[in-house]
Amino acid sequence: MSDGRLRVERDGPIGWMVLDNPARRNAIGGEMWRAIPKAMADFDADLSVRCIVVRGEGTVAFAAGADISEFEKNRSSEEGVRAYEQAVEAAHRAIENSPKPVIALIHGFCIGGGLATALSCDLRYASPSSQFAIPAARLGLAYGVTGTSRLVATVGHAAAREIMFTARRYSAEEALAMGLVNRVLPEGQLDEFVRKVALDLAGNAPLTIAAAKAVIETVIAPPEDVSSARERIARCMKSDDYIEGRRAFMEKRKPQFSGK
Repeated sequence: MSDGRLRVERDGPIGWMVLDNPARRNAIGGEMWRAIPKAMADFDADLSVRCIVVRGEGTVAFAAGADISEFEKNRSSEEGVRAYEQAVEAAHRAIENSPKPVIALIHGFCIGGGLATALSCDLRYASPSSQFAIPAARLGLAYGVTGTSRLVATVGHAAAREIMFTARRYSAEEALAMGLVNRVLPEGQLDEFVRKVALDLAGNAPLTIAAAKAVIETVIAPPEDVSSARERIARCMKSDDYIEGRRAFMEKRKPQFSGK
C-alpha cells in the first residue's frame, strides 16, 4: 500500500501541490487522489493565490502513474473500480475547472495517471530527462473518456492513437514535437523557469485568465450549456481589473490587479 501524501504549500501568490511518494516514483494513491479536490478548492478560494504549480517530489518523477499496489484492494470489484474512477475523475476535474492557471512542472517519469494529471493542467514544462507514456494497453486497463479527450485535444487524434495503441515511452524531445509539453528546459533551469512563469501569470488579470480558460475549454469540448463561459466573460468585462488594465496601459505602468 502507498505511504504517499499530497503536500500543499504556498509561496506568495503561488500555490504548490506536490505529489509526495518518492519510494514509488510519486505514484498517486487513493488518498492522494481524494486529497486533490480539497487542495484545489482551498487554492481557488484563496484570493492571494494567483497561480498553482503541480509537481512530484524530487527530480526522479512527476508521477509514475496510479499506485498499482492499491489495485488489488481498491479495484478488484465493480463497486471498487467505480469508486476509484470517481475519485480520479474528481481530482482531474478539480484541476481542469480551477479558474486559476495551473502549471505542471515535470521531472523524470510522467506515466499513465501521472500524464493524465499533467494533461489536466493548463501548461506543462519538462526537463530533458522526462519520459511520457500511457501504458494502459500493456496493463489491460481502459483509459477514461475525460483523460483520452484531453490527450486528443492536446496532441491531436493521430498522435493520441499512437500513444494509446503502442503504450511506448516518449522522450522529452518527442513530447515537445507533438505538443504534449510547452517547453523543455535544462535540468538545472526548469524549477526557476516555472517559478518565474508562475509569478508572471500571477501578475496578470485573474478574471481575464479565468475567462480565457472557460472559453478554451468550451472550444476543446463544447458543453451543451456555455452559459458559464459567457458569465465569466461578462464578469471580466464589468470588473475593476478591466478598468485598471486600461488605465495602466494608457499610463504605461504595470497594472495592479485585485481579482474584482
